[in-house]
Amino acid sequence: MSAEPESIRLDKWLWAARFFKTRKLAADAIAGGKVHVNNQRSKPGKEIRLGAVLTISKDMYRWELTVTALSSQRRPAQEAALLYEESPESHAKRQQQAMLQREQRELFAYSGQDHKPNKKERRLIHRFKQG
Repeated sequence: MSAEPESIRLDKWLWAARFFKTRKLAADAIAGGKVHVNNQRSKPGKEIRLGAVLTISKDMYRWELTVTALSSQRRPAQEAALLYEESPESHAKRQQQAMLQREQRELFAYSGQDHKPNKKERRLIHRFKQG
């Protein structure tokens, strides 16, 4: 019996690789079309093998991965990162999106007072909003 299986269910691999906290969330994402195997929609029970190309869309990010190892056990994040190899283009796009999101968050951050409005300030706000 070999230590590494020949193939593994897609939802189980996504859970083991720490893309989703539970297999149920992984299965829901797969069924919802957020995960593609070799550029095709898939089902949670699809058996994946080494070298499979996965495209995962989660929140506003998109990963393009090549499966380099199979595991049915959820391991620490550093070990889970060894299960796949992300394409350089995908990594660059994700870094750029993260930077844009940080900039937008800083731009639209509330820079007002450090306290809740008191009664007088609430009345002013209410009058301003009501016209």
